[in-house]
Amino acid sequence: MNALITNDAIVFGILLGILVFIFRTSKSSNPFWSKFYSFVPALLLAYFIPSFFNSLGIISGDDSKLYFVASRYLLPTSLVLLTISIDLKEILKLGSKALILFLMGTIGVIIGGPIAILIVSQFSPETVGGVGSEAVWRGLTTVAGSWIGGGANQAAMKEVFEVNDKLFSAMITVDVVVANIWMAFLLYGAGIHTRIDRWLKSDTSSITSLQEKMEKYQQENAKIPDLVDLFTIMGVGFGVTAFAHLSADFIAPFIQANAPYLSRFSLTSGFFWLIVISTTIALILSFTKLRHLERVGASKFGSLFLYILVATIGMKMDLLAIFDFPGLFIVGLIWISIHAVLLIIVAKLIKAPFFFLAVGSQANIGGAASAPIVASAFHPSLASVGVLLAVFGYAVGTYGAWICGIIMQSVSP
Repeated sequence: MNALITNDAIVFGILLGILVFIFRTSKSSNPFWSKFYSFVPALLLAYFIPSFFNSLGIISGDDSKLYFVASRYLLPTSLVLLTISIDLKEILKLGSKALILFLMGTIGVIIGGPIAILIVSQFSPETVGGVGSEAVWRGLTTVAGSWIGGGANQAAMKEVFEVNDKLFSAMITVDVVVANIWMAFLLYGAGIHTRIDRWLKSDTSSITSLQEKMEKYQQENAKIPDLVDLFTIMGVGFGVTAFAHLSADFIAPFIQANAPYLSRFSLTSGFFWLIVISTTIALILSFTKLRHLERVGASKFGSLFLYILVATIGMKMDLLAIFDFPGLFIVGLIWISIHAVLLIIVAKLIKAPFFFLAVGSQANIGGAASAPIVASAFHPSLASVGVLLAVFGYAVGTYGAWICGIIMQSVSP
């Protein structure tokens, strides 16, 4: 059946209208919306509202070219703008415990996926089986991308490992539901962090010092962008994306022709090289003055492009897909439990404040969309710490998720 609206210009306007509605209501002081968004995350709506339009036949994700444009142009540009603002010196100033817990969170995701597959395969091998583009391990790589980095890395894994849309729809649901269950635990923990810190025997004086540093930084670095700043942001973002396309168009065919066996590691995928090259260049640029583009809103444009991508992905979603994969929730819960247990053990061993555990975890699992929420639950001025670690997650997300995917492929039944 043909969709009611097939003109992509109109479809794009509808998607942006949906995003405007979501973000304006999520920031509303209206009691109804405040209560609503305390249970339903904005990111979930950005996926699901477009999917309703698709399910009702108003628009069609299959016929639209918007996802292709968003994934090939906006996605790598988003990664560049989110990664370029990384200040490794500032991250190091957070102290070794913050970095240790962030990296432990990443390791927990990388090893948690394969372990969850091994456990579930013992009593329900069909749940984690499948072949070709329907192989469950392929879909789980998108969860790894989301849980290490964010939506951009998730979309990257979808393309790199060629996950079909139906399986991807189920994975998005597993990702969002399981991640938000864990986030609820972290927010609850933030409310009783004094007791938890006492149990962890942690020294929280560093948190106070960190709070003062972040308040000072925010006051000294705010700047209203002018037209030159905006053109610079766009030029850097899309310029790096252009170079990444140019390089990928050469590297992928070269490997395909000379070492086709490397396709097992996605090295013959042009999209893989597009994402890796754009992220790597952005990491290099983060050591230059271009890092200061964050002062004029580089990451905000990165987030804007990311949410447009999320809406185009939602437009391709099958809302009923999760009912075809109910066992995937078990996989997700085992996976997040491994991540959580590893963090708790390490935090106890190094006597780290619960703040570092919570933000380090959410910087992985929730990314820049929700890590600031958890950080600000401790103190509003600490929200940027969540962003800082989450942006670091964007940088390592593609690499970590790819490694996790290769391991999951090797242990899948």
